[in-house]
Amino acid sequence: MALEIDLAGSVVLVTGGVRGIGAGVSKAFLAAGATVVACARRPADEPVRSGGREIEYLPCDVRDADAVRALVETIVERHGHLDHLINNAGGAPFALAADASENFHSKIIELNLLAPLLVSQAANAVMQRQSSGGSIVMVSSVSGHRPSPGTAAYGAAKAGIDNLTGSLAVEWAPKVRVNSLVVGPVETEQSELHYGDQDGIDAVGETIPLGRMAKPDDVGRCAAFLASPLASYVSGATLLVHGGGERPAFLAASNAALGAQRADA
Repeated sequence: MALEIDLAGSVVLVTGGVRGIGAGVSKAFLAAGATVVACARRPADEPVRSGGREIEYLPCDVRDADAVRALVETIVERHGHLDHLINNAGGAPFALAADASENFHSKIIELNLLAPLLVSQAANAVMQRQSSGGSIVMVSSVSGHRPSPGTAAYGAAKAGIDNLTGSLAVEWAPKVRVNSLVVGPVETEQSELHYGDQDGIDAVGETIPLGRMAKPDDVGRCAAFLASPLASYVSGATLLVHGGGERPAFLAASNAALGAQRADA
């Protein structure tokens, strides 16, 4: 078997696939030969292309059940099938848990947990009828696996996504594989909103063992792998895409290494 990702002939839906991480995911699937349908509430400022090919854009609010059903029906009407879903749409502005309103928390959970479940249900209904089945990849976050101050509801939703991944992988097998990407800090066109200026972005990158934040393409290639035949026996898994994670804070405070050097002297 050739160890390369070839998704020619497949149809992929990428939610939030027109900017940021989503654009990187869309480009990776275009590069692998897939037909990519990307949805978002508004189109990209510039066309999303790779290798001379371009995404198909369809407007959709993934929190709206009727809009989601219409989206999936349109894809199947146009292309005859839907092979892969990448649940990327999501996010949250900074807000301390004690200060945010009940409605704010509700909207964050709705976008980051309930909406991916809603889109997955619609996609699964199609994939279960296909002889080839399909695959679903959830774009999750390290925020669901460590404290997430300032984005507490978001972190809780992402923890839910990773649990949901395992549950759906059992319920929808063997036709549909379901996996998630646990993503660390990513440098996008909106990084300044989260990390400050370029010096702030670089400083955050230095805290990551691989020495930099992820690029959207890094996430996209991992999503394409999980959707591809190379991962045909992978389901219910969470793939860590975080550059080695975060160095424990105590290492910066510890003077044990300095003490050892003095003893040697």
